[in-house]
Amino acid sequence: MPLYEKSTPLDLDRLKEILAGDTVAIRGMATLEPAGGPGDKIFPPTHAVDDKNKKPGAKYAFETRRIGGQDVTCVLIDSVQSQANRMEEALQALWDDKKIALPVVSVDFSSVAPEVGRVTSLTAPHRIADALLRDSLLNGQLFRLSDIGKSFTDSSTKNATALFKVCPTGLVFGLWDSTGPKGGLGAKFQRALVSEIVGINAAPGSKTESRIDPLNILKKAADIYEAEGDERWTTDVAKAKKNDNDDPIKFGKEGKPSEVNHGNVTPSIDSIGGGVTIDEARHTVVLSLASLRRLGFTTGADESRTVLAALGLLAVFAAQGRGHDLRSRCLLVPRKGSALKLEAVSRDGSTNPVELDLAGAIALYNEAVGKLPDGIKFIKPAGEALACLQPSPKLADLVKKSRELAAAEADAGEA
Repeated sequence: MPLYEKSTPLDLDRLKEILAGDTVAIRGMATLEPAGGPGDKIFPPTHAVDDKNKKPGAKYAFETRRIGGQDVTCVLIDSVQSQANRMEEALQALWDDKKIALPVVSVDFSSVAPEVGRVTSLTAPHRIADALLRDSLLNGQLFRLSDIGKSFTDSSTKNATALFKVCPTGLVFGLWDSTGPKGGLGAKFQRALVSEIVGINAAPGSKTESRIDPLNILKKAADIYEAEGDERWTTDVAKAKKNDNDDPIKFGKEGKPSEVNHGNVTPSIDSIGGGVTIDEARHTVVLSLASLRRLGFTTGADESRTVLAALGLLAVFAAQGRGHDLRSRCLLVPRKGSALKLEAVSRDGSTNPVELDLAGAIALYNEAVGKLPDGIKFIKPAGEALACLQPSPKLADLVKKSRELAAAEADAGEA
C-alpha cells in the first residue's frame, strides 16, 4: 500500500514515515528545452582546449550515454557542482529574506572587495571548510581556532552532530575538510543530493564574430602605446611609458587600435565554442535517503535526518523557483507537461509520487527545524548569521594585491 495518495501534499509526518521505511531515494526528472523553442541553439559551459584538440565543439563536455538501449551523443549543460551552487544560492536568498532558519557563517569583504561584499558558508566553494572562512577572523581570532571553527574538525559519518549545528548544507551537498588541521584526513561527507542537466542528441554549431567601426579606423593608422599618468593609451611617443631601453611600450601584444577597442573586427567563424543544438535537455535530481540514514548523531538523530531531507527538498524547489537561466544564451524552460515531478523509490524498485511545491517545502522545512530537540537546535533565528567574520590582514592584503594586478593587466590589454 502506498505511503500516501497522489493528491496529498508531503507533510512532516509522511516525510518521517518515508525516512523510517524502505525508501532509498527521492528522485525527479524534468524535460527542458531552449526558451526560444525546439531547435534553438544553446551554449553549454566551456572548458580549456589544447591546440591539438580544436575539433567542432571541443570546448564542451560531450559524452556518449546509453538511452533507450542506444548510444546517444550528449553534452553537459549544468554539472552536479554547478547545480549544487545554484541550489545553495537559492537557499541563501530564502535565508536573506528571513524565510528559513539555517546556520550560516558570513565573511564581510566590503572593505577590500566591494563588488564581492559578503561571502557565506552557502556561497563559498567549499562551504564552511573553505579557505576564505579559514583565513578570516572571528572576534580577532582566526576562525579555525575559534570554538565554532574547531567544532566540526572531528565530525564523521558516525557522529555528524557538530557539522549539523554549524553547516547542515555540508551534509546535504557534501564536504571535505581538506584544509583543516587534519589535512587530507579531515572530515569527509559524500553528496546526498545530486542534480544535473544534460543535453540529449547534441550537435555542435558555429558562431560568427564581426564588428564594423563607424569611424573605420584602420589597424595601420597608428601605433598605440601605454600612456604615462591617468591616460590609458596614447599615439604620442613622447607621452608613452618607456622600458629599460627607453623605448616606448606598445599597448597589448601588438599596439594596434583594436587593442583599445577601436577599428573593425574581421568576420570570423568559431566552431569549437559555437554552441549546440539538442533534441531536449534532461534535468535529473536524486536525494539519497540511504546516505542520510548512515549519518550518526549524539542526540536527535531522527529529527536531524528529517531536517536534512527537508532541506534537500527545499533546495530543489528553491532553485526550480528561480528558473534555468544558466548563462548567456542558455535559458531553458520545461517542455509542456514535463516539469519536474518527484517520486519516492523503495528498495524493491516500486515508486510513489511526492507532491510538493516551494511554499510547501518552506513550511515542511521550518516545521522540521522546529522539532529539533535541545542540544542540536539551530540557535540563530531566520536571517541571522551564526558568526560574522572579517578577513584577516594577510587575506585582505592578498585580495588587494590581486585586484591591483588585475587592474594593471586590464589597463595593459593583457587581462
